[in-house]
Amino acid sequence: MLFLVQCVDRPDAGTLRQETRPAHLRYLEDFVDQIVIAGPTLGPDRQTPTGSVFIVNMQDEHAVERFCRNDPYAKAGLFASTTIQPFRQVIPA
Repeated sequence: MLFLVQCVDRPDAGTLRQETRPAHLRYLEDFVDQIVIAGPTLGPDRQTPTGSVFIVNMQDEHAVERFCRNDPYAKAGLFASTTIQPFRQVIPA
């Protein structure tokens, strides 16, 4: 089943995202077959990351919660919030 995951960075995160990025990318390598699309959201300057968005194909919400909880970004305390929602792809069919 598809899920949309939206993570919002803490405003006071400073350089935490940059420092944790290598571990985050290594972690995601284990899920490459389950990640449909992923990347950072950007601020008004279209350069500064403000969070992360994933569409993942996982068995259930518990698997997605585990995936999110074990992400090095989450373990480092980067995110102010994380939301998980079931998602239905319509286009492309």
